[in-house]
Amino acid sequence: MKIFSELKKNLKNDFSNLTPVKVALLGDNPTQLLTIALRGTGYDMGFDLQIWEAGFAQIERQVFDHASEFYAYKPDVVIVFHSSHQLLQKYNKLNPEDYSSLAEERLKQVENLTAAINSGLTAKIIYYNYPEINDAVFGSYANKTPSSFLFQTRKLNYGLMEFATNNAGFYICDLAAIQNQYGKATLFQPSVYINTGMVLSIDILPKVAARTVEVIAAMYGKFKKCLVFDLDNTIWGGVIGDDGIENIQLGSLGIGKAFTELQHWLKKLKNRGIILVACSKNTEAIAMEAFEKHPDMVLKPDDIAMFAINWDNKVDNLHRIQSTLNIGFDSMVFLDDNPFERDMVKENIPDITVPDLPADSADYLEYLYSLNLFETASWSNEDAERTKHYQIEAKRTNEQQSFVNEDDFLKSLNMFSVVEPFTNFNIPRAAQLTQRSNQFNVRTVRYTEAELKKLAESIGVFSFSFTLADKFGDNGLIAAVILKKEDDDTLFIDTWLMSCRVLKRGMENFVLNELIDAAARNDFKYLKGEYLPTAKNGIVADHYANLGFTERDGYWTIPVDNYQTKNTFISRK
Repeated sequence: MKIFSELKKNLKNDFSNLTPVKVALLGDNPTQLLTIALRGTGYDMGFDLQIWEAGFAQIERQVFDHASEFYAYKPDVVIVFHSSHQLLQKYNKLNPEDYSSLAEERLKQVENLTAAINSGLTAKIIYYNYPEINDAVFGSYANKTPSSFLFQTRKLNYGLMEFATNNAGFYICDLAAIQNQYGKATLFQPSVYINTGMVLSIDILPKVAARTVEVIAAMYGKFKKCLVFDLDNTIWGGVIGDDGIENIQLGSLGIGKAFTELQHWLKKLKNRGIILVACSKNTEAIAMEAFEKHPDMVLKPDDIAMFAINWDNKVDNLHRIQSTLNIGFDSMVFLDDNPFERDMVKENIPDITVPDLPADSADYLEYLYSLNLFETASWSNEDAERTKHYQIEAKRTNEQQSFVNEDDFLKSLNMFSVVEPFTNFNIPRAAQLTQRSNQFNVRTVRYTEAELKKLAESIGVFSFSFTLADKFGDNGLIAAVILKKEDDDTLFIDTWLMSCRVLKRGMENFVLNELIDAAARNDFKYLKGEYLPTAKNGIVADHYANLGFTERDGYWTIPVDNYQTKNTFISRK
């Protein structure tokens, strides 16, 4: 990670080709240097963070005045930084009988700020939580009395988590965790605070900026989806081909414990929705014995979406993995204990994230924790099924090879789709798709759950969710479309996105047939689409042309009357 001076140098670079994001930064302490760190980190992560910074301690004035500069700026993201030190000053001025109400009062303030921002903007909110300050007034008894500042701080942080759970557009940047990781002496320097009022040290600014921009990146669909890992001396100790299955190091004793705990972490990532892939120079039958027979093996074959176990070089295998999974290299993390293998991957596939694992395997897990590799802006129960989806897709791919004619293969799948408007049940997944879909996404508009709920209830808006299932299994909700009334004749396609897992199965034709039917039922004469290019959605550059739309002045239209229903092997259920 770069130091502050290096981030500051980034500001001299050309930001013109980066993704622009308008950010408002409001703090109750000086934030000028944080702004520099955020801008510099944004550059490294592909964002032009155009930051408007409120004046010192103007949070409430800016937010509660809808005629303020804050609302005039119309930010995409709002960062709110209430500091623990300002909170402590407030606590110090309370009467003792009011100490125990501090957390509730601040939570109410956060609730009011959020409501005000949401009433005037469609921005997402990032709120910095509260690093602990133990004022040592009560000693360890602080954990038993609600009157202590430590008790109130912990209660407040827990209350913020509960608030975030119920407010989809509200995200927490975990300063408390950063202090736990790096220590209070690194996060806070008394001399700096006394002389400047800054509560974050120069040394911690890059860490705070990185964690903040990682949250923004996740909002904009830039996050890691897949973890590819080596086997020997990476997820178990020893070389299975030489040592044999009975001698590899796993279990609850010695260094085997480190590998077992690493595997537990990998399994939790899989349950969260991260795709796990095993990639190893090994004899497949020998390596698979560990997954199938070793009593201390945490990971089982069903946990792994794909095995690339052979004697080919890792770079070639990673290209095959990327092609099979149909995800970008920048969505992948590669773990390998061997520095030679890591360097080869870094040199040949620079977009992949390749952590430099410590020499001592006992340190692997703590090191990986510190990297925050798998930031996300959303999670749904369907994520836990992602590995199964990719395993099923491999079965489809294998069966497809036995067919000469593609139509015969598609017909054999017995595909069907459930088509519904947005509901409380499918909105979480639809919102997740808008956040995560980068390739098949014609306009790349991101929506939170709250925004989709509002759209679903709006007059002149038509929403569609599509599932897809076949004889191999259910892919779940894989496509979402939002149509907005432009005039009495035309519906504008605000959003059309699909999971890349279902490409080349005729889903595009099926969706268009449904959209045309809906337009006809509501007496509209045209559908109108727009393609907004990004660095990742080139696969839909010809989407409308391929479907028979006609281009004019950058927009694509298709008449509803005389539309010829497109051929598809997907039935509606």
